[in-house]
Amino acid sequence: MSTDASESLLSWVSDPDPGRGIRFALPGTEWDLWTYDRLAGLVRQAAAGLRARGVRRGDVVSLVQRSGPHFVGSVFGAMMVGAIPSPIAPPLTFQDPDVYRDHVTGLTQTARPALVVTDADLAGSIASMVEVAPVVTTADILSPDALDVPEPGETALLQFTSGSSGRARGVAVPAAALAVNVAAIRAWLRMTPEDATASWLPIHHDMGLIGCLITPVVNRSDLWLLPPEEFIHNPVRYLRCFDAPSPGQPGAVLTSMPNFGLGYVTRRVKPQALAGMDFSAWRTVIVGAERVDDQVLDRFCALLGPHGLDRRAILPAYGMAEATLAVTGLPLEEEWRTVRFGPDAQPVTGCGRPLGGVSVSVRDEQDQELPDGQVGEIVVTGPSVARGYQHQGESASLTRIEDGVLHTADAGFLVDGQLFVLGRLGDSLKLRGRAVFAEDLELAMGQAGVPPLRMAALLGYRAGAPTVVAVFEQARPEWLETATHLLRRSTEGAEVVLLDAPRGAIARTSSGKPKRRRLWQAFVDDDMAGAVEVPIPSAARTQTLEMAPGGNR
Repeated sequence: MSTDASESLLSWVSDPDPGRGIRFALPGTEWDLWTYDRLAGLVRQAAAGLRARGVRRGDVVSLVQRSGPHFVGSVFGAMMVGAIPSPIAPPLTFQDPDVYRDHVTGLTQTARPALVVTDADLAGSIASMVEVAPVVTTADILSPDALDVPEPGETALLQFTSGSSGRARGVAVPAAALAVNVAAIRAWLRMTPEDATASWLPIHHDMGLIGCLITPVVNRSDLWLLPPEEFIHNPVRYLRCFDAPSPGQPGAVLTSMPNFGLGYVTRRVKPQALAGMDFSAWRTVIVGAERVDDQVLDRFCALLGPHGLDRRAILPAYGMAEATLAVTGLPLEEEWRTVRFGPDAQPVTGCGRPLGGVSVSVRDEQDQELPDGQVGEIVVTGPSVARGYQHQGESASLTRIEDGVLHTADAGFLVDGQLFVLGRLGDSLKLRGRAVFAEDLELAMGQAGVPPLRMAALLGYRAGAPTVVAVFEQARPEWLETATHLLRRSTEGAEVVLLDAPRGAIARTSSGKPKRRRLWQAFVDDDMAGAVEVPIPSAARTQTLEMAPGGNR
């Protein structure tokens, strides 16, 4: 790690602010405040404990820990000794244990850690899943001594991709790239130590880890941290974090979440539950990680706007683990915009402009740069691009890093310097000269009333024929009717299949994205447990969606 990167990422440990810190959500309404000086002491103890257990510079330390102060201690403690922290999400309450076992086994085999750190109540089960390294508990790595002098390494994180297009891959993020990306985010949002953040995102992958944990900590600003299940159980508690500041309560002004999080708030929170709240100081809601639905943004603003939320606080953004995190974002005080190609095409919401130091282009299949308005592959360059993949093996993902150039395998286009993202190149079909994206179909069904976490669209070739599959979990008749109507208009030239499956049948990443490649393979192999094909009228395959001239969309 360079001196500058070390200073920017770890200087808070040697010079913590005792007046600010992280509030971790406790059951009910209470919060557990850990000031930064208290957290810094925990980091130094964890660093000393890791060193005592033989962890050295360049070693990977896998962290299977829940959100809490000890996770913070482990992440920065590993950085202090030059090791590479690699977070892995702990098991969810209702998660299939066999699926989770395969997940942990696969990630640790890729990471090849020197040590795995987990919570005490998980140690037995995690140890049974890990064959490549010793498993210890959080308490085991806390030394009564403290490491005061950082000895950081060149690589700051090993973070895994979502795995939506295949097995998750470990991205080796250089310390310099992490420092640059954190600095770019702070500059984009004009962050000062007075700007508090609140988040419910999982802290085990890029958006929650870097955007809503590492960046506020490096910024030495207050942070309100809820586990995802608390947000699902009580979204109003999360919203209260942004209520106007009062004595003794700083009030958050910054947050990030995927599109489905905003949609969840609008479905679960009644207007009367917000009585007396004041969101006029709420400055930023970064929306990323998946296709942004402008109708969801409108509903979110309609719900919170009467309580002071400014529409310009909504900042669509685009990022990837391979780019450390943030690539583009809408500038502050600029209202989002959508572009529609053709009267029946889905509107596409802009994801802002490149952050400082980042360059974004759209290129064709010959790697030639395309002009504004033409669809191609999004390509990213700049100091935030990761070095590459850890122990790279075979992968179904089309994303690749070559000589510092990130070929994202995402399709999109530029208009006046702003990026518009359509979806994954591997999750699309060319039908009658136009591209159809899985995300487009899901967005249209969501806007027609199908809950986003109850269906997934799959596109591919079965027996050489282009095929579109809509998978539903416990489908309702009106959802099937919606799908029939939509697919009748939009997928001419493809075989159409509707599947009704049990709850939990749609495999998803930790960020909620469908694992399309896995689902597609299960469909092709006729191995989607409990799924039943629903007859679809033959007329559904005879209509077409009118597209704009030129075949852009």
